[in-house]
Amino acid sequence: MTTDASRATGLTPTALQHLVDSGRAPRVLDVRTPGEFRTVHIPGSYNVPLDTLREHRAELLAHLDEDVVLVCRSGARAAQAEQALAEAGLPNLRVLDGGMMAWETAGAPVNRGEARWDMERQVRLVAGSIVLATGLVGVLVPGVHLIGTAIGAGLTYAALSNSCMMGVLLSKLPYNRGPRTDIRTVIASLRDRS
Repeated sequence: MTTDASRATGLTPTALQHLVDSGRAPRVLDVRTPGEFRTVHIPGSYNVPLDTLREHRAELLAHLDEDVVLVCRSGARAAQAEQALAEAGLPNLRVLDGGMMAWETAGAPVNRGEARWDMERQVRLVAGSIVLATGLVGVLVPGVHLIGTAIGAGLTYAALSNSCMMGVLLSKLPYNRGPRTDIRTVIASLRDRS
């Protein structure tokens, strides 16, 4: 477990852009899904989805001996990645404040690919559709509305715990997966940058 003293510090998009412009760019690990990464990412960043990072953190550790900035959509997954890498013993970790949303809002450069719905929007669509459908069907079939109540309870838990099981499940769909991240390719890219 990490201590408060070893926790990552945040890095603003402006500060990261300044480091990049001055030639002192840290290694940027984007822990979103490959599908999210393909849609938009920071130039020069490496896609290491959170699940892959957790599974292969020992292998990654040998190639991340300098400053590392962790990025996701808003900062939640990056904080989880920070904890996993800090527990493995990696110092000099930072999380991009506000994630890709803040990076784009700041007008910082991005590489764009095929547009797709982000995970939060997909969760809202699925959850809202289930609640709507069970509410309508519940008029005719007693008890069906309780499914919508269960979805509401799950979303409340997701907000309080800063996790989302529906998002995790949706990330497994082919639409969100994109090409599978090959850890050997990522490590080779990290090694080549040295």
